[in-house]
Amino acid sequence: MKVEWIHPFLQSACTVIEQVVQVRPQRGELEMLSWSGSHDFRIQIGMTGQLSGHVAFGLNEDVAIKMASAMMGGFPLDALDAIGESAISELGNMISGNATTLMYNQGLIVDITTPQLLVSSNPGPIQRAMAIPLIIEDIGRFDVLMNIGYSDKVNVVS
Repeated sequence: MKVEWIHPFLQSACTVIEQVVQVRPQRGELEMLSWSGSHDFRIQIGMTGQLSGHVAFGLNEDVAIKMASAMMGGFPLDALDAIGESAISELGNMISGNATTLMYNQGLIVDITTPQLLVSSNPGPIQRAMAIPLIIEDIGRFDVLMNIGYSDKVNVVS
């Protein structure tokens, strides 16, 4: 996996998170994690075009609650309810949409699917993914997980 595929998602995640919570995340070291069993929640986005596969944003429940609260103007949350889940899904959508624009500016044609908020109650088969942790002060760890590949064949729908 090339760094130019990863960088738009990291840049976008840092920018969007900073806008939402007013804190610039700090990047951790690249690691390999279980795609589906490492987090309480995973915001998963599918990709098609020159890059295909999935990108996910993994976070544990306490981090999800703090992020949703920040996105709702500091409204206190005890648990992640339907509105909180919607806020977290929108966070994934904002990051992915911005990353798609950055990739387009690099000459990569990519489409993304609507984000799915997945709960890791049944992790399914173990699959490893490249992960870059973002550490957000007073909130916690937010992982960018990537499992994508390149194709020079692009179907453009008009």
